[in-house]
Amino acid sequence: MDSDFSPVDHRSDYDFGFAFNDSNFSDRVLKIEIVADLPDAKSVGDGCSSITEWSRNRKRRREDINKDIAVEVVGQNKDEQVLNFNIPDTENNVACENQDVEAVVIAEGSPTDSQLDFNRRGDAAGPSSDSSWSMDCSTVLRVKSIYISSAILAAKSLFFHKLFLNGIKESEQRDVTVQIHASEEEALLDLLNFMYCNTLSATQATALLDVLLVADKFKVASCMRYCSRLLRNIPMTCESALLFLDIPSNILMAEAVQPLTDAAKHFLAVKYKEISKFQEEVLKLPLAGIEAVLSSDDLQAASEDTLYDLVLKWARTHYPNLEERKEVIAKRLVRLIRFPSMTCRKLKKVLNCNEFHPELASKVVLEALFFKAETSHRQRAIAADEPNAANRRFVERVYKYRPVKVVELELPHQQCVVYLDLKREECAQLFPSGRVYSQAFHLGGQGFFLSAHCNMDQQGTYHCFGLFLGMQEKGSVSFGVDYEFAARSKPTEEYVSKYKGNYTFTGGKAVGYRNLFGVHWQAFIEDDSNNFINGILHLRAELTIRQ
Repeated sequence: MDSDFSPVDHRSDYDFGFAFNDSNFSDRVLKIEIVADLPDAKSVGDGCSSITEWSRNRKRRREDINKDIAVEVVGQNKDEQVLNFNIPDTENNVACENQDVEAVVIAEGSPTDSQLDFNRRGDAAGPSSDSSWSMDCSTVLRVKSIYISSAILAAKSLFFHKLFLNGIKESEQRDVTVQIHASEEEALLDLLNFMYCNTLSATQATALLDVLLVADKFKVASCMRYCSRLLRNIPMTCESALLFLDIPSNILMAEAVQPLTDAAKHFLAVKYKEISKFQEEVLKLPLAGIEAVLSSDDLQAASEDTLYDLVLKWARTHYPNLEERKEVIAKRLVRLIRFPSMTCRKLKKVLNCNEFHPELASKVVLEALFFKAETSHRQRAIAADEPNAANRRFVERVYKYRPVKVVELELPHQQCVVYLDLKREECAQLFPSGRVYSQAFHLGGQGFFLSAHCNMDQQGTYHCFGLFLGMQEKGSVSFGVDYEFAARSKPTEEYVSKYKGNYTFTGGKAVGYRNLFGVHWQAFIEDDSNNFINGILHLRAELTIRQ
């Protein structure tokens, strides 16, 4: 029989359901000692019917069971030994970190030959007469006995494989007793059945989560993957997605549930794609949730500057202590901020932000500035070098205000040269009446922006590409500027002047040219257009203040 310890799923055509709890096909007896839960814990059958309730119940158990399990078994003879198997993971021998995923095993002598009733509860012991039994997790409430095949269990479970084949005296005993909490009973019985016939009776999300955690406890990788697959097929909610990201993790569990956590991250990224519409909800997300949202390349935001501000606001809300906030920013959040896409003005604020370690602030700002100094071609090559990297800091998101490169000059006149690159797909999406705006840039203390339009020509006969220069609203100030628009074109690929003029701006006004290239929209956007170089439209605007 093939081992089932590999992290990669393989086809399991066999069905040994006929042998489950049948003495004719079994060589051992598994006795399941069921002990009392913690006071507030519930099993699925006790009314834990929603993801929210399951999560709260699970958190209480995880907080309270935060020490090694020490079990004193009542009613056993003095020669019996308690074996607390803290089985290492299947890779790198990393021990499980979650205290409530250890299984307690007791090896016994020969059993009686009486027929074992799988469906009958309390067939070997009843609740203790001790009045404190409900508060004592080591008090056995009942015992369920099941005939098992050690070969089948060893093939499916690393826990049982090590138990039966470890070569010590207890591995040769016919009876093996395990202890579990009452809330785990149904999940364990379902798990044992799965090891024989590769199916589960559980269908609800809460029940599947219970089986998943018990499967992790007994190291049944195939069942963990099976639960993960079934959970992915259940319609996801924000609540369930956050819960899946909070599943206790060790190497075996992480491998088995990776597709589930990936699906949860994708769900959150899609739900909060238009992040500006959900800012209050996003600020309430836990750390795993904000990480999932901000890791997305498809996040639609006004600019990376606004996302930086959102990250700081989230951190201040969830980590009011400054030192704790610095640590979580440094270790978890800084990699989610795409500093190269931020404006230079905001990068200056990063250097002075006391919520960043000074060395870290200098590192991310210098890296961003060096990236900005590269040519557009080099920038795209650098971003393409890490398509699967966890830290995708050089990849631009979908910004409402497109990043620009700005060169500022003071002599002989105050002047700035602004470079704006647009992808062909971005331009195509402007048809028939769309607009795309640049980030703000500054000249003479005033803020300006570029806007690219798909609009009608001056006679209103056909669509065409227009480019405009606007000044941000700042009272009634007037500002005289000479400006020139240029674009690169084939075959020379040099910038060619398209339009120049001068204009006295007042707050909120814009000036430009409706048909920058002098052609209708289809000629501008077509595949063999001279205006796009390797799929990129390169625009330049020069602004000069003449005293």
